Amino acid sequence: MTASRTARERVRAELTREITDIARRQLATEGAGGLSLRAVAREMGMVSSAIYRYFPSRDDLLTALIIDGYNALGQAVERAEADGPRDDFPRRWLTACRAVRDWAVAHPHEYALLYGSPVPGYQAPQDTIAARARDVTVLGRIISDAWRAGAVRAPATEPPAELEAEAAAFRTLMPGVPDSVIWHAISAWTALYGWVSFEVFGQFNNTIEDRRTAFEHSMRLMASVMGLAQ
Repeated sequence: MTASRTARERVRAELTREITDIARRQLATEGAGGLSLRAVAREMGMVSSAIYRYFPSRDDLLTALIIDGYNALGQAVERAEADGPRDDFPRRWLTACRAVRDWAVAHPHEYALLYGSPVPGYQAPQDTIAARARDVTVLGRIISDAWRAGAVRAPATEPPAELEAEAAAFRTLMPGVPDSVIWHAISAWTALYGWVSFEVFGQFNNTIEDRRTAFEHSMRLMASVMGLAQ
């Protein structure tokens, strides 16, 4: 019985992977809004009713793709940032930033699913939160480590009192870091993902040609915004 169950689980895992691979190709041609379980089933040579045993609805398939995308991005950032000296905080920041950009440029349609326009009628469930946090957890750890090491220059400006509650969600990512530094980090993270989105979605076309060099310079500027000692 155990061997039989294992075989069934293996077949299910393989078919699930095939479904998501085809769905990712659909993202490139139809966009997230055009994702269709019936179209995936047709490409697999599967009757449409059978695919619902794996994904009961289009939203379930979208959720699986989103979780896969966040995990892939998070893993890329984690692996890249793990290399190199732990006390070279600007280098760790730049390495993490490069990993975000490199993954997004290599997987533009998956990045668009994560950071593009919302899919009409779709509401991401709580299941996506853990995967979503992987990349920013790395960014938060860099700032926390730098702060504990005394490698962050205290910002000259304090956030307004009205923003104290707004920083709560970020304090868990940067424990022990004052709100003034947290808000500078949020500004830098916004610049990181804003830059990557501009590049992936074509906003730099015919304006910035040497995008890698410009990106590196911009992220160094953001290191200074966060007060990381150069």
